Amino acid sequence: MFFLESLSYSLKWLFPHRPYIPSSRVIFGKVMADCGVDLYALPKEVRDQLAELDLELSEGDITQKGFEKKRAKLLASYLPNADVTLPDLQLSGGHSGEPTTSPEASGNSTSSASKHHRTHRSGGARDERYRSDIHTEAVQAALAKHKEEKMALPMPTKRRSALVQSPGDACTPPDTSSASEDEGSLRRKAAFSVALAQGLQSPDYWINHSIQSSSTSSSASSTLSHGEPKSQPQPQPAASVLADVLAHMHIENSVSPDVTSSATAQDGGSRMDLPPAVRGMSRGQSRSSMLDTADGVPVNSRVSTKIQQLLNTLKRPKRPPLSEFFLDDSEEIVEVPQLDPNTPKPEGRQIIPVKGEPLGVVSNWPPALQAALARWGATQAKSPALTVLDITGKPLYTLTYGKLWSRSLKLAYTLLNKLGTKTEPVLQPGDRVALVYPNSDPSMFWVAFYGCLLAEVIPVPIEVPLSKQDAGSQQIGFLLGSCCVSLALTSEVCLKGLPKTQNGEIIQFKGWPRMKWVVTDTKYLTKPSKDWQPHIPTANTDTAYIEYKASKEGTVMGVAVSKISMLTHCQALTQACNYCEGETLVNVLDCKKDMGLWHGVLTSVMNRIHTVTVPYSVMKACPMSWVQRVHIHKARVALVKCRDLHWAMMAHKDQRDTNLSSIRMLIVADGANPWSVSSCDAFLNVFQSHGLKPEVICPCATSPEALTVAIRRPGARGAPLPARAILSMGGLSHGVIRVNTEDKNSALTVQDVGHIMPGALMCIVKPDGSPQLCKTDEIGEIVISSRAGGTMYYGLPGVTKNTFEVIPVNQSGAPLGEVPFTRTGLLGFVGPGSLVFVVGKIEGLLMVSRRRHNADDLVATALAVEPVKTVYRGRIAVFSVTVFYDERIVIVAEQRPDASEEDSFQWMSRVLQAIDSIHQVGLYCLALVPANTLPKTPLGGIHICETKQNFLEGNLHPCNILMCPHTCVTNMPKPRQKQPDVGPASMLVGNLVAGKRIAQATGRELGMLEDQDLIRKHQFLSDALQSRAQTDPDHILYVLLNAKGVAVCTATSAQLHKRAEKITATLIERGGLNTGDNVVLLYPPGIDLIAAFYGCLYAGVIPVTVRPPHPQNLAATLPTVRMIIDVSKAACILTTQPLMRILRSREAAASVNVKTWPTIIDTDDLPRKRPPQIYKPPTAEMLAYLDFSVSTTGMLTGVKMSHAAVSTLCRSIKLQCELYSSRQIAICLDPYCGLGFVLWCLSSVYSGHQSILIPPLELESSLPLWLSTLSQYKIRDTFCSYSVMELCTKGLGTQTELLKARGVNLSCVRSCVVIAEERPRLTLTQSFSKLFKDVGLSSRAVSTAFGSRVNLAICMQGTAGPDPSTVYVDMKSLRHDRVRLVERGAPQSLPLMESGTILAGVRVIIVNPETRGPLGDSHLGEIWVNSLHSASGYYTIYGEESLQADHFNTKLSFGDPNTLWARTGYLGFIKRTELLDASGDRHDALFVVGSLDETLELRGLRYHPIDIETSVSRAHRSIAESAVFTWTNLLVVVAELSGSEQEALDLVPLVTNVVLEEHHLIVGVVVIVDPGVIPINSRGEKQRMHLRDSFLADQLDPIYVAYNM
Repeated sequence: MFFLESLSYSLKWLFPHRPYIPSSRVIFGKVMADCGVDLYALPKEVRDQLAELDLELSEGDITQKGFEKKRAKLLASYLPNADVTLPDLQLSGGHSGEPTTSPEASGNSTSSASKHHRTHRSGGARDERYRSDIHTEAVQAALAKHKEEKMALPMPTKRRSALVQSPGDACTPPDTSSASEDEGSLRRKAAFSVALAQGLQSPDYWINHSIQSSSTSSSASSTLSHGEPKSQPQPQPAASVLADVLAHMHIENSVSPDVTSSATAQDGGSRMDLPPAVRGMSRGQSRSSMLDTADGVPVNSRVSTKIQQLLNTLKRPKRPPLSEFFLDDSEEIVEVPQLDPNTPKPEGRQIIPVKGEPLGVVSNWPPALQAALARWGATQAKSPALTVLDITGKPLYTLTYGKLWSRSLKLAYTLLNKLGTKTEPVLQPGDRVALVYPNSDPSMFWVAFYGCLLAEVIPVPIEVPLSKQDAGSQQIGFLLGSCCVSLALTSEVCLKGLPKTQNGEIIQFKGWPRMKWVVTDTKYLTKPSKDWQPHIPTANTDTAYIEYKASKEGTVMGVAVSKISMLTHCQALTQACNYCEGETLVNVLDCKKDMGLWHGVLTSVMNRIHTVTVPYSVMKACPMSWVQRVHIHKARVALVKCRDLHWAMMAHKDQRDTNLSSIRMLIVADGANPWSVSSCDAFLNVFQSHGLKPEVICPCATSPEALTVAIRRPGARGAPLPARAILSMGGLSHGVIRVNTEDKNSALTVQDVGHIMPGALMCIVKPDGSPQLCKTDEIGEIVISSRAGGTMYYGLPGVTKNTFEVIPVNQSGAPLGEVPFTRTGLLGFVGPGSLVFVVGKIEGLLMVSRRRHNADDLVATALAVEPVKTVYRGRIAVFSVTVFYDERIVIVAEQRPDASEEDSFQWMSRVLQAIDSIHQVGLYCLALVPANTLPKTPLGGIHICETKQNFLEGNLHPCNILMCPHTCVTNMPKPRQKQPDVGPASMLVGNLVAGKRIAQATGRELGMLEDQDLIRKHQFLSDALQSRAQTDPDHILYVLLNAKGVAVCTATSAQLHKRAEKITATLIERGGLNTGDNVVLLYPPGIDLIAAFYGCLYAGVIPVTVRPPHPQNLAATLPTVRMIIDVSKAACILTTQPLMRILRSREAAASVNVKTWPTIIDTDDLPRKRPPQIYKPPTAEMLAYLDFSVSTTGMLTGVKMSHAAVSTLCRSIKLQCELYSSRQIAICLDPYCGLGFVLWCLSSVYSGHQSILIPPLELESSLPLWLSTLSQYKIRDTFCSYSVMELCTKGLGTQTELLKARGVNLSCVRSCVVIAEERPRLTLTQSFSKLFKDVGLSSRAVSTAFGSRVNLAICMQGTAGPDPSTVYVDMKSLRHDRVRLVERGAPQSLPLMESGTILAGVRVIIVNPETRGPLGDSHLGEIWVNSLHSASGYYTIYGEESLQADHFNTKLSFGDPNTLWARTGYLGFIKRTELLDASGDRHDALFVVGSLDETLELRGLRYHPIDIETSVSRAHRSIAESAVFTWTNLLVVVAELSGSEQEALDLVPLVTNVVLEEHHLIVGVVVIVDPGVIPINSRGEKQRMHLRDSFLADQLDPIYVAYNM
């Protein structure tokens, strides 16, 4: 077959969308190589243009034709010949007759194949039950395309300690006997068969009537599994292909090869040609550009390399064509994939209901099942009913029909007469009773079951609960509750084994109702009195027993089977299987439910059959036991699952003399599973020589609701074997039946399950929506109408109606009749001759992007990737989780303890490729967990629902994980494209037309001062202090508290003035300073810092406050000090003696050059000297001090504050907070920059109020210090930082009662203002208010202030203004820079709190940061401020005037062109509220959303890190803190893990899910680190850029780094 239609289709075939192909470069490398051009020999600009073209094509910005035209033009001068079409790519058509390899090549591959097989045999590691030559071959062929291209994808980084398994994990190998009886899917051997030519759509053409085997030559399989390229098949004319196919259709009885032998290839006729292995790029090529970042900057860290690898491997997702506009409403978030016009659609006629043969009437059939037991108990008492085996597989004892009858009678009598009293019996007829017996004790179960039937109580068989937290025990509790069960029957041995409390009582199992336990061993039963006879009525519609069934969601429900249904079902099975009296049946299945119960307990008793039960425990110890039992007892019927066939094959070498010729019917209970075909074939291959006849293998289809649906009847000796259907998986995923002709890798071979049961009527209906009849070539759910099915889900009438009372309708919607049908949960179709074919189950159905995939099919593909060294074959779970409006496929497997990290990762990568190639679906997550850690079902299989629950709750604890959201999430909304041609004027007019007001707001008027003295006093703080020292010398301005709350230092106006004078005298004497020089103040928080500040003002020098280095962490903190000293060109450092010693210490010398410090003066013991004079600045515009701060983006910026700005700012604060000399305020802030410094050092001197200073560091040793101070001093106004508030919330939140007992009362607090340069942390402030409400804190007290570098105080909640308001905005609109208010609790809503009232004398306007035009109040924009207290500019070494003008003296591009504004660098919006301000006008509230520098521009939308971090922190209980940043368009999430390291990998999928779900973003890298790794500055703000730099420089020591593919 040729793919020459278009380049994109060819590329798709060469590299189906998969995350492992390194970006567009590799694709073009391949294509260009095919065109005779070496991509890497091309000039860089040409390569860039080619990559750009590829991007345009993948985004749909250019047509295919335009793409090819431009590409040809670009490459014209580099091509050997100018024709740039792709080379012919061929796929072998149909079923080629002869192999196309040369004889030599064929010979070589044959010998290598036989060698390959021999090594597997000798090692015994190859697990044949999963093996299907053809499917393995198909998978290997799909992988061969990737074989030569070594993985360029980055392996996750894992800290060593995270790899160490617990000793328990290391030494307990998992149950290698693996999965349970009901997990046939886990031991499938794929049966992918050679494809037929596409025929007519009549069912007969779907079926290959004569090819019995699904085998191909072993050499083909091994050649491809070694990745050797095959020569390309030559194109054949259509006629010859057809001739070949027809020739192959007449191969009679082509038997499957013996897969256990080491024989070489069979005849070439059955050889299968697979697509040629496509050579990828060599490792060297794909890594050639590894060490350049996207910006072309070379980096040399391991992390950078990995991220670059990730970028290179991130192939564009399979994106559907994008619609024109992004719609903002919630239901329009998702990009709905457009339907492909080439999608196959059903074309057949409407199906006609299929009737089973009539149920015959036999004269001696009993009127009820109990009557049959009574008859055999009386007339055939010595006849054997049940033989039980011991653990070694030898008969333990045989229960005769006489014993079964007498014991059942005793139990019935005991239940009705000996429990409770005569007047108040515990049980009444019709009550439900739980039967709790282990699988290894069938005789006790038989007696209990028939005893209940005779007592007319309803048995509910359940599994034995093994522990309190048993997987699924809670769901069993739901079943018992819905069936109102309060009594449980069990055996003495089983009761002893149940978990007990300390005083010997059986524990209360999670979710179970209160239970009374009754032991049914014979010694505890009472012989019935002579006159007592059980009441055995004719079978009616009353419930006989309840069989449990687990739904896809994990809920366990009880299917009620009526007495008439039970009897009819036994009759139908007797007729279908032709059971005769006295036959022997070997049963390997669980006798409590399903086929094991229906055949092995009920039908066997009706027909006086001798049942030999082989429990699971015996099979584990002796896998051949069931075959031996058939041989010894000459059994006529055996009841098995594929697993048992496999086990027998594995062990048969030890048993040469077994003979299976007595078997007339080998019933395969899970034969409905498509993957059972190869197990049946392989078993037949091995045991045909032991007398097994091919026609006796009888697969059947069952369902808990409809009981037996269909069973294959044994064929006549020598008659042709039944047909097989070879279907296209692509067709199946769209729900239609198509013969597979194109891609042999994706074929599914299905065997029939025979005809439907006698007396039943069957239809196929659509599985979802109304039960509409399907067409003949359509896959649907099988529905059955029969007297022999279940009647309801007991106690659940609502669910019952949708399952047991279905009336199929035709295409026009008219009902088919009045007969109700029952849904079976099986997906299938009706083939020729009314044979039933099943292709999967509803519970294993995964609906991804409107296509159906079967969990069993995915398991089979994963297992075909030869996981011998990596995972346990029987321990794989496949399920889907709903993330971002679609189902996503997750595969979880148990990893072998000896598997290396690299092996596991390689296997996971290959599974992804294989599933993508064969099923055309992307995996969302692939996780490997340590051996024996997945929750088990009672019979050893994997409990899928519990596994899924653990995955979603973060309790899975994987040891390896691979997330691939980029390839499988194809419904992302369209990226936003900004309109470049909309100018500021148009936007303004648009807002006015839309009725929006311009977003601007103004604080109250400052008012003018009349008195010249006052003006002078208030213009310069140095004058204000001198004036206070003269007029009110003893007024205490400052009180400094220590950790015990004791005032260690106070300062009156006079004392502060004198201390300042001493410092001034020393500066003049020792500093050798000139007026205007910069002096660094290096002090701990205290009054020394304040005195030094005023000493500098008196001396005419410029103070620069700097946070002192941390003595225990000099390496991290001292370089910042050094940088500020260098940048400010400080001439001198004022500090204390201890700090001076630190600056000159040997430890400091390790971080900085201590010999080049400027003059250091310690101010601890200064002589009492007065300066000759105190400096008076000539104008108020002169510089007062420099304010240095490190922003959250890691930028060190210093701003210049003039005397005029300082006095205006202090005046604004005084007005806003009503600060007078008589007032006291408490400050718990760092005093080094911003508003914290102003409140600590300046405000008291200006306003005269008393400031109680609490250094935040003291809170670390005494948490209640701040709150007890507020209470003790009856403080009305207090100022703190978020870090202080968080410390109190986390540390004291649970101790409010203790605080109350200590007398702490916060009812005095009128305002508690948080000083910050960020969006208000609403959750924290609300938590603080709620927690301390108990100690009197008013809910209205807490508010926030807002300042920035250009203006230290823009908003602050005052005493007179209205309370701060909270609004809820739509997050989707916010990403588009639009503000849409929504109701509280609306989906995708974000609560925002007003940042405080705008200060007096401040004007604020919201501006578009790009066009610089004013915005309306429905837009998010940059906050610009105009105020007299704005800073004068940045203090820089080089004086960057352009930046200065841009940030401090900028003008609007439209509107008001004269006003000078300062740009805050923060995004926000203004909303007019209903509240009134002091002047009686409506209040305009300013809402700060986030820093402009920190926003993430992703997919054209604007994201604020804090929003993503809030979602991430909610994802799992063990995430202590998180931070996000971007690197080359990848979103990186760093999460701090507070739990144990084994939880680290649990966080990866949860973080990915929550960010995708709530923010519609795909996370590129998830980094899990220890607590405290995310750097936080003194104001409690995250330093995300520092974190980013540390990550890229590989300095984080992460626990785990996951690169999401």
